[in-house]
Amino acid sequence: MATNLHNLSEYDPKSVPSAQGMRFGIVVSEWNHHITGSLLEGAQTTLLKHGVSEEDILVMTVPGSFELVFGAAQMAKSGKVDAVIAIGCVIRGDTPHFDYICEGATQDKLYVMDD
Repeated sequence: MATNLHNLSEYDPKSVPSAQGMRFGIVVSEWNHHITGSLLEGAQTTLLKHGVSEEDILVMTVPGSFELVFGAAQMAKSGKVDAVIAIGCVIRGDTPHFDYICEGATQDKLYVMDD
């Protein structure tokens, strides 16, 4: 895991460089909005704390987590943002749907990263 060598309890917001002047795109899934809505608010609040102005945060909604990659790719290709944040939530149920969505989104993300 990416966090194996990091103690997240020692996170110091002052050590994060200013993001003033940067433009961020946030693509957020409408599915499980009770969760993704809170995550979106947290992302926006964090960006504002680090110097990003409200007009430099562009938000795009997509129906579900499977569509996050498409939305992120469109936002990245637009040239209007310096970075893209994707926010989604897939909850495991009694069917293999969770596995299909997670695998599909992961494979598509790898494709976009190579593009």
